[in-house]
Amino acid sequence: YCSERNLAVNPQGGNTGLVGGSVPVFDEIILSTVFMNQIISFDKVSGILVCQAGCILEKLNEYLEEQGFIMPLDLGAKGSCHIGGNVATNAGGLRLLRYGSLRGTVLGLEVVLADGSTLDCLTSLRKDNTGYDLKQLFIGSEGTLGVITAVSILCPQKPKAVNLAFLGCQSFAKVLETFTTCRAMLGEILSAYEFMDEKCMELVEKHLKLASPVTGSPFYVLIETSGSNSTHDEEKLNNFLEQAMTSGLVTDGTVAMDDNKIKTLWSLRERITEALTHDGYVYKYDISLPVGKLYDLVTDVRVRLGRSAKNVVGYGHLGDGNLHLNITAESYSHSLLDAIEPFVYEWTARYKGSISAEHGLGFKKKQFIQYSKPPEAVFLMQGFKAMLDPKGILNPYKMLPSGS
Repeated sequence: YCSERNLAVNPQGGNTGLVGGSVPVFDEIILSTVFMNQIISFDKVSGILVCQAGCILEKLNEYLEEQGFIMPLDLGAKGSCHIGGNVATNAGGLRLLRYGSLRGTVLGLEVVLADGSTLDCLTSLRKDNTGYDLKQLFIGSEGTLGVITAVSILCPQKPKAVNLAFLGCQSFAKVLETFTTCRAMLGEILSAYEFMDEKCMELVEKHLKLASPVTGSPFYVLIETSGSNSTHDEEKLNNFLEQAMTSGLVTDGTVAMDDNKIKTLWSLRERITEALTHDGYVYKYDISLPVGKLYDLVTDVRVRLGRSAKNVVGYGHLGDGNLHLNITAESYSHSLLDAIEPFVYEWTARYKGSISAEHGLGFKKKQFIQYSKPPEAVFLMQGFKAMLDPKGILNPYKMLPSGS
């Protein structure tokens, strides 16, 4: 209908994105997947789930847990984000360190193309080496090449034993060294390694009244293990903690083994975004960098902005080199934005990082793609867009720079 009439379409799932990818800019028709929320099938032997794009991530996880499985991704917006949107933006999140990105766990897709025809690549095979892997074009394409309507995804078994350690470190160098030690000693049971600075903890305590069991450190790390044998896992974790404490990597810490305490500790990390919104206007940056340089950006931005910013905080998924840099101010200021951009992007490009690790480019960052991709790559992307959406009706003004 829209193709025949040259009407622009804005696909929208849970609308939890942070770069304006699911928000209409002018007069696009919003195409919501909210009613496409059926689970089509689940195979307990292979762990392959096939479902419609509008299924809410948390609901899928609850369904799978009853079957002894979990979703391979987990993120703060799980209560409202849709799996279709997760795939369309190649969402990262808290489990990527253990289970990899959606590019590896999504086995097949059903996609409706710009002319209204349906591309059925909804395979449930782990191995299929016939021709180009078309689904990869749509994963992370932010709705600009087609509308994802169903997903086939490989789900891991639910771990029988989950432990969490929340630790305080005296420097970022110690955070890095703790990660190296942790990876060596915990190996296959390590499922998350998150870090946050003391400013994050101050904001979570101040605005959300959450109490941290560990205080007085410049940095905090949250380490999760997931395995099949609680005795084995606890022994490994205790050996690691003993090593970390005696070598001075960690100054203080607490461990959680029961569900309630685990949820309480995770909320200190997952609710940082919420705490920031209470602090004022937030400038958000989602960067990936070589792990050794990760926190240097926060320090440099803090020095650059001085008192013109209220708070400059850094937290994120250290295990995969993903930093969330957030700057708060009393209200939006154009001069403050000019001081932040393109400085943050230039700094990131200098160290061969990515200006968007997991949030995508959407509307807000599309003009900055050249900081992470060479002109030849952008040209090729524009070619794919022109071929699959010749009328330019699918999620226009998003992801690719203007004029494409």
